Amino acid sequence: MSNLFNVKKQLTFYGAYHDHPVNVAIHMIFVPTILWTALVMGTRVPTPSWFPDIHFVFNEYLAFDFNWPALWVITTLAYYYVLDPTAALLYTPEMALIALTSAAFAYKPDAIKVAGIVHVISWIAQFIGHGAAEGRSPALLDNLLGALVLAPFFVHLEILFKLGYKPALRDSIHQGVKAEIAKIKAEEASGKKKAQ
Repeated sequence: MSNLFNVKKQLTFYGAYHDHPVNVAIHMIFVPTILWTALVMGTRVPTPSWFPDIHFVFNEYLAFDFNWPALWVITTLAYYYVLDPTAALLYTPEMALIALTSAAFAYKPDAIKVAGIVHVISWIAQFIGHGAAEGRSPALLDNLLGALVLAPFFVHLEILFKLGYKPALRDSIHQGVKAEIAKIKAEEASGKKKAQ
């Protein structure tokens, strides 16, 4: 349970599936897109009657509704604050922009259709990145919830690391990722030998 709140352990797990620069670049583009489109589509999930009826339109591009997508954003952001408060604080404006623009876009007549198409294309790009660049399955096949929750924060931290954020943490995670990849490859090789 304590590993759930250990930023190094969580990002080492996720990073072991996202080490190739091409795959990381694909994720930097499509993870935010997947999050945004999922939030748009999530607006159609009915909310219980006990949810507060909060709706605020800032302009045609920014809106807030208290619904399942808003609850997802609040919960995942709280988790990011537990993992790394400074990085989460730096991510909060981006997450707020994703949430507010997706809520506003959801009111457009063809929002679900457009979001669905972009969502599928984004997932295809992710799988291509894993298959062609990493040569292995994505993290979500081993830990679906962990992968979906961690992906946006992982992308954010990768950008922060490239800008010089917490070099000791970056180096420690990258060393852990290399060790985890070596372990996975050894297990795969061992499994192939046993199969023969």
